[in-house]
Amino acid sequence: MSSLPIRVLLADDHAVVRAGIRQILDHAPDIQVIAEAGNGEVAQALIEKHLPDVAVLDIQMPKLSGIEVTRWVRAHQRAVGVLILTAYDDDPYVFAVLQAGANGYVLKTALPAEIIQAVRDVNAGKSVLDPAIVQKVMAHISGGQTQAPVEQLTEREMEVLTLVGRGYTNKAIGIQLSISDRTVQGHLAKIFNKLQAASRTEAVMRAVSLGWLPPDLGTPIHTQS
Repeated sequence: MSSLPIRVLLADDHAVVRAGIRQILDHAPDIQVIAEAGNGEVAQALIEKHLPDVAVLDIQMPKLSGIEVTRWVRAHQRAVGVLILTAYDDDPYVFAVLQAGANGYVLKTALPAEIIQAVRDVNAGKSVLDPAIVQKVMAHISGGQTQAPVEQLTEREMEVLTLVGRGYTNKAIGIQLSISDRTVQGHLAKIFNKLQAASRTEAVMRAVSLGWLPPDLGTPIHTQS
């Protein structure tokens, strides 16, 4: 395990809430909050400046939303894990966040220890979902399955999806399978299309629900202990 702390950017437009979250994270010896932002525009600038390991973002913020900041991070291929920490669990927000490429979605009702663990998991390349969000995603997946049959994945596509479920990045998958990043992206595009999924998390969870991946190999789910 690295001795370096997990460098975190914290963005929330409510100063009191932001202070509370920081107090929680400051209790973890392996986490260091290096910058704070009160709106999405500042958050984006600070991500560009500091390249934190994890950006903890609220959804509803002035200037730019957490969803827009997440899209920007992914569009510019910044090596930053994105954890959405919000009070909103409405379906449109949930699926917009997952489609934008966030690594985690945790509600502010989570326990302090759960928030700390979520940051650690996102930093480790895992996907983290609040139990309430899991129910919504699974319901969405189940509904989609009744509408159209799912095309079987090839052996190589299953290898790629399995590594996605283990939290591997595209680059790490390429190294593991001795293929290029572009080839990995091509396989993922086909996987998303076949599974009718809009994100890595949804693809893995759909594969788990189909019995193609074992639950313990699927995208790690953040639950209370």
